[in-house]
Amino acid sequence: MTEDRQVGEVSFMTVAEVATLMRVSKMTVYRLVHGGELPAIRVGRSFRVPEDAVHAYLRNSFIDSA
Repeated sequence: MTEDRQVGEVSFMTVAEVATLMRVSKMTVYRLVHGGELPAIRVGRSFRVPEDAVHAYLRNSFIDSA
């Protein structure tokens, strides 16, 4: 996420949406957020994750297995 963008221009996802996109459990997403691997903002008692951050995390998570 670039610093130049306004908050209104950022698309946020819920933990459940991130979990569905990544095909992991919600608990895994919470671990990534609490561990600092996935940035998020807190809204009340829930978290919102910038969509750009999810895609960046997935791009940077690929490994060569061959």
